Amino acid sequence: MADNNAQFSDKEMNLTGHLSELRNRLIVTAVFFVLFFIVGFIFVKDIYWFFVNDLDFQLTVISPGEIIWIHFTMASLVAITGTIPILAFQVWSFIKPGLTPNERKASLAYIPAIFLLFIGGLVFGYFMFIKLILPFLLSLNNGMFNEMFTVDKYFRFLLRITFPFAVLFEIPIVAMFLTALGVITPDFMRKTRKYAYLILIIIGTIVTPPDFILQIAVAVPLIILYEISIYLAMIVYRKKQRKHKEFMEEDSFN
Repeated sequence: MADNNAQFSDKEMNLTGHLSELRNRLIVTAVFFVLFFIVGFIFVKDIYWFFVNDLDFQLTVISPGEIIWIHFTMASLVAITGTIPILAFQVWSFIKPGLTPNERKASLAYIPAIFLLFIGGLVFGYFMFIKLILPFLLSLNNGMFNEMFTVDKYFRFLLRITFPFAVLFEIPIVAMFLTALGVITPDFMRKTRKYAYLILIIIGTIVTPPDFILQIAVAVPLIILYEISIYLAMIVYRKKQRKHKEFMEEDSFN
C-alpha cells in the first residue's frame, strides 16, 4: 500500500513538474511576443510605408479607431512572425528529454525551417496579392467607380490572402514531423493525394477572387508544395526504416 502511494505521489510530482515547465515556457514565449510587439509598434510607420509604398492609390481612414487599429495590426504581425521560432524552440525543449540524441539533432533543424517557410508563405502570398489579385480586382472597375480604400478594409483583405499561405507553407514540416512520429507515411500521402488536391484547390478558391486563372495560379504552387512534402516525408521514412533495421540487426546479433 505504501509503495502504491509512493508511486502515485511520484507520478503526481512528475505531472506537476511537467505542467510547471510548460507554464514557464509559455511565459517565456509570451514575454518574447510582447517584446516583438513593442519593436513592431516602434517601427510601425516604416512597416506601413513598406506595404503601401508601391500602391497607385492612397489609403484613407474614416475613424480614429482605424489609426490605432493599423498600429496594433502591424505590431502584431511583427510579434507573431518573430515569436514563431521562439515558440518552436520552447516546444522542442519541452519534448527534448523524450528524444534520442539523433532525434534531437534532426528535430532541431525544424525550427529555422518553420520560420523560413512561414516567411516564405507571407512573401508568396503578398506577391500573389500585389501582382495578380489586386490588379485583377482593380481592372474590374474599368472607370465605373471612384476608388477609395480604407486602411482597415485594405489590410484586412491583404492579411486574409497572405496568412493562409504562411500556414500552408508549413505543410512540408508537418508532413516530415508526422512521418517521423509514425502517424503518416509517404504511401498514405500518395493515396490521399486527390483529396489533398481538392482541399488545396478549395483553399485557393477561398483566398482568391472568382477568376479561374487566378485560382489555378494559387492552387498550382500549393499542389507542388504537397508533392515536395511527399518527397521529404519519403526521406524521413527511409531513414526511420533504416535505423529500425539496424536496431533489429544489432538486437539479433546480441
